[in-house]
Amino acid sequence: MKKNMGTIDRVLRIIAALVIMILYFTDQISGMVAIVLLIISAIFIFTSFISFCPLYAPFGLSTRKRSNRQF
Repeated sequence: MKKNMGTIDRVLRIIAALVIMILYFTDQISGMVAIVLLIISAIFIFTSFISFCPLYAPFGLSTRKRSNRQF
């Protein structure tokens, strides 16, 4: 599994997940919408910690900066 998420991408996903959790715990969202959003927020947090988004892989996308160093 090759890392394909950059720092900004990871931070934005964590912030989005935290906002969803805050909305849930303050009863701003509920029902099926809340469940779906909580699952998405869990996926965002998991993918942020492992720096890999499985949806990017089939398309060859990456938000990670490439190193130009040559040894």
